[in-house]
Parts: sequence; structure tokens; C-alpha cells
Amino acid sequence: MTANLRHSVRLIDLVMLGAGTAIGAAIFTVLGPAAKVGGYGVLIATILAALPMGLFAVVYAYLASTAPRTAASFEWQRQFTSPALAFAIVWMRVLSNAVVMIVLARVLISYLSMVLPLPATPTILGFFALIFALNYIGVAVAARAQTILMILLLGALSIFVFAAAPKFDPQLFVKATEGGILPILAALPLMIQLFLGIETATEVGEEVADAERKIPLGMAGALTLTVVVYLAVTFAAMSAVGPEVLAVSKAPLLDAAKAVLGPVATPLIVTAAVFALAKSMNAVFLVYARFLFAMGRAGVLPAALGRVHPKFGTPHVASIVALCGCVTAVFLPSSLLFLLLAVNVPTMMKYFGTCLAAFNVAKSHPEVHAAARLKFSQGTVKVLAALGCVAAVVIAALGFGTDWRPYGMLLIWLALGMAWYAWGAGRRAAA
Repeated sequence: MTANLRHSVRLIDLVMLGAGTAIGAAIFTVLGPAAKVGGYGVLIATILAALPMGLFAVVYAYLASTAPRTAASFEWQRQFTSPALAFAIVWMRVLSNAVVMIVLARVLISYLSMVLPLPATPTILGFFALIFALNYIGVAVAARAQTILMILLLGALSIFVFAAAPKFDPQLFVKATEGGILPILAALPLMIQLFLGIETATEVGEEVADAERKIPLGMAGALTLTVVVYLAVTFAAMSAVGPEVLAVSKAPLLDAAKAVLGPVATPLIVTAAVFALAKSMNAVFLVYARFLFAMGRAGVLPAALGRVHPKFGTPHVASIVALCGCVTAVFLPSSLLFLLLAVNVPTMMKYFGTCLAAFNVAKSHPEVHAAARLKFSQGTVKVLAALGCVAAVVIAALGFGTDWRPYGMLLIWLALGMAWYAWGAGRRAAA
């Protein structure tokens, strides 16, 4: 089955997959609450927020440079840690991927409704169907669509940044430090959300020619591009209206754009939001289908999920099931905080599992470590992986005091998954 996956993803596609997953809904919503708690310190927090993701990115790039895999987060954990742990973490991701799709879709509809009176549920289902069609036809088609949408988004955001340029004030970075470290730290957890998803480039490893070299380069490019875009947009917004206006705004980026672009701002930002959210949905769906494919191929979910389309070379059955999961998520609670926490915890656990896999490679698989194109010492890998594990657990725990219900939902979902896994393991042992 694996041999039939086509090597059709290019380096630029990897950059756009990673950056495109990260630059999504958050940039249009997080500036307001971050400015409320951090003031001008948000500028410093934007830079610092890239550090945890940079740590995870290095670990992912290291593993990709020696063992590129499709659905890498699952395959690495299954091969280098424990099949049961790999199943548990990716099983939670199956739910969270459906949740993040509905989060992105609802935010997209809220922006579109500013200019067009659209029925929410039918429009969301229409977007899901379009994204499914792109991914069903081929990863190259989905990746090219991602690249085109990302270029269009960068163009729209560039118009805003250049329009705000006459108001740029380098002294804002001085003001960002005048309030001390506490406002920066207060904004940091919110700004970290901006960078989640950079690792998407690793999840199509078997569909990239020369993956050991291209995937680390793609991740480096994705992280660099994301930092530049977020810092430029944040600085432009701060220069245009200041943190006080952003803090009370329901659409902070739109209000900042109105200050420098006038009536042109609404169609521009709405268009940018549509591009950003559509490409994020496309990237999430692509990974979602490949998780299901890998679990079917490994025999821990029905084997049909591991089938590859004879013409398109895509995991078509997994894509159909992913579409069904997205449609089902339409019926989840509408609370954005609830949904974001339901996404954040499995994401952090995925990072934890991957960092643990990297630690085990450096510790117990010298032949795999020696083959890595990124030539870190075993000790360096162990330190980076251990730090990544700690960071993932801490970030995952931060939201429990805010709302425990997503944790309860995930626990029930995990219990159902492990019951299935135990039943399947019993059948495999009997066979």
C-alpha cells in the first residue's frame, strides 16, 4: 500500500503546509485578548511564543531526517515507543481533528457573514465537501491548493502591513519592555496558539521525494515564514490603533485595518480570513485522513482505511471517513473555548509522544540515529526531547482550571478507543 503513495509533494508545498496550518483562525482572534493582558508586551510575546514550537520543530525535523513517514506522529510513536501509546494519542487526535475543522469552519462563516448572508450549516458542509474533493483527487492537488491560498493570504496581509507602514514606530518595542516581564508572560499562552501546526510538513513523509532533506528544510522555512508574518501583522496592528483598541475589539485585525485602509478594510480582511481558514482546513483534513490511513494500515483500525486509490494514489477510504467525522462535529457545542481546549490537549500529547520517540531513538536505536541527515549528538537529542516532553505536558495542563469538560470528553473518548484496541489486540493474538 505504501508504495502506491505518490511522491508528489514539493519543498514549497511543505513550507506552505506547515505555515498554512499555523496561520489560520488565531491571527484574526487572538490579538484582542492578548493585547488586553499584555499591552505592548504582545510584541515580545510573539517572538517568545515561537520558542516552544521551535523546540518541537527541531525534534520533528530530526526524526523526519532519518525516518520520514506518512502520518509520522503515529508511525514514530508506534515504532520507537509503544504501539498502545501511539494508538491512544492518535485516537485522541482523530477526535480533535474533527473538532478543529468545525472551529475553523465556524470562524470562517462568522467572517463571511460580514459581507454575505449565508446559511451557516449548509455553507460549512459545502466547504467540507470541497476540501474532501481536493484531497480525494490527490495530495499534490491539495498541496497546490494550499500553496495558492497561502500566497493569496500573504498578499492580503501585505496590503495591510504596507498601509500601516507610515505609522510604524520602533519605540513600540521599547514600550513592550517597560511594563516588565509579567504582561509578556500573561500574553504568552495565548500567543503560543499561533504557532501550533508547523509540524504538518512531516505528516506526508512518504509522499515527498528526498524527504530526509526536504522535510527539515520545509519545517525551517515554515517556522521562519510564520514568525515573520505574525510579527509584521502584530507590529502593524499595534502601530495602527494601539493595544487599548485591540483589547476591546471583537475583530481586532479588522479594526486595525479600518484605521489605515478605511472602507477597503472589510473586504480585504474578510478575504484574508477566508484564505487563511480555508487553507488551514485543507491542511488539517489532509493530516486527518493520513492518521486514519496509517492506523488502518497498521491494523489497529479497520484495514479498509489503509487502502490507496488505484488512480489517484490517495488514502480515499480514510478521506471518506474523515469527511464523516467532520460532518458529525457540526453537532458539538458551539463554545469556542470548549472546542479549543478539546484541540489543544491532544495536540500537546502528540508533541509529547513524538518527543518521547526521539528520545528513544537517541537512546536505544543507534543505527537510526546514525542515519539522520540532521547530525545532532545523542545527548543533544535527549535534552531537546526531554524539554519537549515537559513543555507539552505543562501546556496541556494549563487549561484544566478554565474548563474541565473538554478533558472529561477526551477521557471518555480515550476509554472507548482503548477498549477497541484491547479487543483488537485479543483478536490478533488469537489469530
